[in-house]
Amino acid sequence: MTFKFFDKLSQNFIELLNDKDDYNVIIKVKNEKHFTAHSNVLKCRSPYFRKELENVISNENNIKTINKQNISVRIFDIILKYIYCGIIKLENAETRFIFDLMMAASEFELEELAKELETFLIGTKSSWLKSHFSQCRSPYFRKELENVISNENNIKTINKQNISVRIFDIILKYIYCGIIKLENAETRFIFDLMMAASEFELEELAKELETFLIGTKSSWLKSHFSQVYYSALIKKNFEVLEKFCNDIIVKSPSLIFNAKDFNFLQEVALVSLLKHDNLYLEESEIWEYTLEWGIAQNPALPTNLEEWTNENFTTLKTSLQQCLPYIRYFQISSADIWNKVRPYKKILDKQLWNDLKQYLAAPDQPVKSKVLPPRTILVQELTYIKEPFSTIITYEHADEISSWIDRKSRNSFFYTNIPYEFELILRGSINGFTPQTFWDTCHGHSNTVIIIKVKGTNEILGGYNPLAWDKTNYYRRWDETKDSFIFSLKNGNVQNSILSRVINHQDSMRGLCRVYLGSRNGPCFSSDLCMYSSRANFTLNNGSYCEKQHFVRPIRTTTNNFSIENYEVFKVINKKAS
Repeated sequence: MTFKFFDKLSQNFIELLNDKDDYNVIIKVKNEKHFTAHSNVLKCRSPYFRKELENVISNENNIKTINKQNISVRIFDIILKYIYCGIIKLENAETRFIFDLMMAASEFELEELAKELETFLIGTKSSWLKSHFSQCRSPYFRKELENVISNENNIKTINKQNISVRIFDIILKYIYCGIIKLENAETRFIFDLMMAASEFELEELAKELETFLIGTKSSWLKSHFSQVYYSALIKKNFEVLEKFCNDIIVKSPSLIFNAKDFNFLQEVALVSLLKHDNLYLEESEIWEYTLEWGIAQNPALPTNLEEWTNENFTTLKTSLQQCLPYIRYFQISSADIWNKVRPYKKILDKQLWNDLKQYLAAPDQPVKSKVLPPRTILVQELTYIKEPFSTIITYEHADEISSWIDRKSRNSFFYTNIPYEFELILRGSINGFTPQTFWDTCHGHSNTVIIIKVKGTNEILGGYNPLAWDKTNYYRRWDETKDSFIFSLKNGNVQNSILSRVINHQDSMRGLCRVYLGSRNGPCFSSDLCMYSSRANFTLNNGSYCEKQHFVRPIRTTTNNFSIENYEVFKVINKKAS
């Protein structure tokens, strides 16, 4: 037999709440009232308080103080009583008050209470919910509308100048019907929509878009790292996105510092980067990148350092004042201190520079400046969301290429059932862009697909070679195959893909002659698609070209030479055979 004494238990807990002798938490609500409570009860009953109290430091009396400015005294009083005794009394309470109490219960992660109030409102106050629809769906509008005065027609007007009409139209449709359609939407637009959803406190939508972008558009996020990282920092509610960025910082810091938009990084984001203990870069490189950023913020500075005045150095020092404390100066080699730091010594504090000079002469002697520890390198495998197989093409493109290899009609495969594994052999942005790198890496590999991103356009070009690449072919011999093809893939304003198969299989694949061209030529599909550079770097001097010769149709609308932005080589492996 079980006896339950819940009424007495609730009464005892109310007495505990009102006991002013043994509390160890103070909650200040809107600077109007101070509530006292017990940390063990708060942490046991509310996940919110459990996390909050972990981050609050006790005072000399071992009491922790939490400030809550966004909640009324009346509502918090009910919340606290619910936490202690599990009972709330809402006789004669206004619907607006019950709604606000439900939102507060959700904020404090009191799921049972929030769900009970939700059920009550839907079951008994549906007419009020309908008349206050936008407020119910968006905490932002709920707060905003409270501060707007109605006109003579009882209409309230809100001005939003920082959001596009197109994005707000989608936001409003989401609020009313819970559906958004983003077919063919650019990644930039989806990112801006996610930020707008966050601003309007539409957590469900913001989180869904965050998951979508990380799962399917990680290459775009990486190439726009400066904006993405800054947004994750200032918004505070994109925890997954911030972790995604932190993984990049640890695993591939060069992607950040070498990015085109690095100099547009906000100061707060750069400082956050410099604070990282696990940046996998030489400290002298971090110093140089920091200088580059600071100089970029002051375009009027002379390009020749010898022409700099004391005022110029002061300008740079001012721009970098929040960044300089996080450089690990004493982890920089003596040669780099002399060659890279010394020319800019005027932006350093005198004591720091004197200590660095002493360190050069007598590294074992103590210094007065703060010595930051060396950055650590995480040796463990960083697990996160699976990286996309390509930074250039999508699974849809891989499906299309697979259908061409098998000579089947378009869309004959579902993306999750592509019959080939695209195994990355080489990526220019990782392995380099020299022709020699291609031949050294791809020698002996057969059944390969070359993917080329043309610099300055949306073009994606490529070719399939069923034969093995052979760097020992000294005599300009052409290899024979009837199965090779070249292509241009649908992308952005390139509306349709183009497939071009070989006309004469005895003249399809070019085995390059290293004696004459090895340092300049990369993969060539006759002259119909050829990667070439007189400067041994495919990203320079517009050396690559497409001149129709041995394939059915041209894959470009122009015969102009081009440079590449990036390229990838995949070995195509039949899943059934593997």
